[in-house]
Amino acid sequence: MPAQTSDYTLGVEEEYQIIDPETRALCPRAGDVLRRARQALGEDWVVPELRASQLEVLTPVCRTLPEVRAELLRLRQGVTRAAEEEGVRVAAASTHPFSHWREQPVTARDRYKKILERERRMAEEQVVFGFHVHVGLRDREAALQVMNHARVWLAPLLALSANSPFWLGEDTGYASYRTQIWGSLPTAGPPGYFSSLAEHDALVEKLVATGGAMEANQIYWDMRLPQELETVEIRVLDVCASVDEAVMLAGLCHALVRTCHERARAGEPQPEVRPEILRAAHWIASRYGLEAKLVDVEAGRAAPAREVIQKLLHFVRPVLEEHARSSRNMMTGRRFRLSWTRRWSGAPVLRVSAVFTNVRESLKTS
Repeated sequence: MPAQTSDYTLGVEEEYQIIDPETRALCPRAGDVLRRARQALGEDWVVPELRASQLEVLTPVCRTLPEVRAELLRLRQGVTRAAEEEGVRVAAASTHPFSHWREQPVTARDRYKKILERERRMAEEQVVFGFHVHVGLRDREAALQVMNHARVWLAPLLALSANSPFWLGEDTGYASYRTQIWGSLPTAGPPGYFSSLAEHDALVEKLVATGGAMEANQIYWDMRLPQELETVEIRVLDVCASVDEAVMLAGLCHALVRTCHERARAGEPQPEVRPEILRAAHWIASRYGLEAKLVDVEAGRAAPAREVIQKLLHFVRPVLEEHARSSRNMMTGRRFRLSWTRRWSGAPVLRVSAVFTNVRESLKTS
């Protein structure tokens, strides 16, 4: 999204799979789709990604959830149309059910070549697809305090979005296996606590200086402060199959950032939690999604998923009530997740068919 932002604006980034319509396998035709999509959508809103079977769309800066919805519809429709004109299809899911990472060419760019040379097998296996939400906040010190308050709520967000159970033709048993693949990178996972922006910036500088990250924008925490944008970026989510779910989760991220900002300004204490508990909460959300207990991080105990999600909703409800439609969508989240689980049943090829068919159907009915 563009660098010019103001407080509480929204921007969404979605990564899509390019699919061969006959085999349902990943197809290294993203470059062709990219060129055609840019003719219709503009160069700023469709960009390449690490894999030649992957591309990313970026919304402009939006001020309301209806704007986010309209932009995601525009981008999904444009990319879907461009793919079909190139004889391929688009799917929105965070892993592919059976295509092997060894068979996925890397996009021909110097930066991607450097990443592969540096990270080797870890980078080679990163055939995963993300969904990122930016919420505008110009004061970076305030944004840092938001991250301190919000990090305890990232695992429930992951559980709500989880839709990547399959990997290399097998059911992994994880609701979000993308989280496990992505989590192998040295700077991935939940962010730590920072006493000040100076401490945060010093750590980022040291991670780059020591080789923990190739560059500052390779700090891949599940919530981070981007180097070139005045936003808080939430990166913990799986890609959403439908526009409605994407808007629902974007609205929840927006409400979380705004709620935490208001609490920080009011001098509310930041939750104290050990990093080991946060990592455990993220693993459990990745493993089970909404199908088992989650971790109530503040209480330090396991609790039914419904209870943890309701606690999150209660935490952000004053802001959600300003977006009444988003709030109603949020309350149907579990029903949507259960329907998603059923939709992914069947043979691997049928699973892929269900994904890109669902993308097209969501565009028709939205």
